[in-house]
Formats: sequence, C-alpha cells, structure tokens
Amino acid sequence: MAHSKKGKLSISKEELKALKAISTSRTESSSMVNRSRIIIDYHSGVTVAAITRKYNTNRPLVERTIDKALAFGALAALNDLPRSGRPAEITDDAKAWVLSIACESPTKFGYAAETWTYSALASHIKKECIKAGYECLKNTGKGFLNSVLAKSNIKPHKISYYLEKKDPDFDAKMASVLHVSLYPQAYYLVITNYFKNKTFINL
Repeated sequence: MAHSKKGKLSISKEELKALKAISTSRTESSSMVNRSRIIIDYHSGVTVAAITRKYNTNRPLVERTIDKALAFGALAALNDLPRSGRPAEITDDAKAWVLSIACESPTKFGYAAETWTYSALASHIKKECIKAGYECLKNTGKGFLNSVLAKSNIKPHKISYYLEKKDPDFDAKMASVLHVSLYPQAYYLVITNYFKNKTFINL
C-alpha cells in the first residue's frame, strides 16, 4: 500500500527487532505496545485509515504516533515526549555508561540476581542516571536498551560470569574500548591517517 503524504518511515533492523519485541510484550505499558504496533504497520506500508480500523482507535492518536516517529525516531515515539522543546539527546558517554552497567553483575549494585533482565537494567539506570551525571537517561525504556545493546552485541541476560575489576584505571580504559566498539569507522580513519604521515625504512 502507498504511504500518505506523511512520507516513508525508515527503521533500522535493530529498531525493528526492538519494536517487535515490545509489540508482543506483557510487561510494557499498553500505550507502548499499541504505539509499537502502529509504527510497525505504518513502516510496512499500511495506511493511517487502515491502522485506525485495525486497532479500533481514533485517527488523531495514530497520526500523532506516526508524526513523532518521523520527527524523533521509531523508538523515541514510544514514550511521551515533553510538552515543549526537543527531547534530551542521549550522549555517547551516556551510552557507554549504559554498556558498562550491562557488563557488570547486578550483585555489585546490591541486587540478588546474578544476571540482568531488561526491566531490572532499565529500572537501575533510571534510578542512578542523574547521580551519575546522565540525566538524559531518566526516561530509559527496554526499547532504548535493546537498540544500544544490540549494536554492541551485548545480551546481559545471557552473561553467566564477570571479571573482577582490579585495575584502578578500569573505568577510563573501559570507556575507550566501548567508544571504539560504537564507532569503529572513526577510529579506522584516525589510524589510517596516522600511518599515511609516517615514513618507513626497509632493513
């Protein structure tokens, strides 16, 4: 089916995977589940009118959901956006912090579980983010976590062991490694330019 004048919605494979998980979730709020289904259908080419009939809802709600997805991204559209201004940007440092928490055992933070669930990890991040200096994460949900962790191929619920942190410079080194994993192309260009400016002597 052809899209309306709103235009085509682009969604990455990771985002689509997260949306599908949320659309069948029994733990997420009904509003997030409904919005994820609307976004998936619209991305698949279903018209606004058809989506409205399919879910027996009202057209303005469907259009608001699609408009938010087009303006801010599919996953951002699942949450209620602020009444005014743009939503807080999730910084690279904040994403690195999320990855660092996901790679630690919950027992380190006083929890009984040995591994994270997405719900427990999201709850912990929302609880501690402001204290850690990452207020942009205060509305963290499982959709955002799925997207960030999937890009680094981290599955916290499947991690069964953890390395003991002994190095006092662990946090700084960890941040460097995580940034390389998030943006490998940038580091490749830096290394390439470095060697272009070097002169080698054959012995």
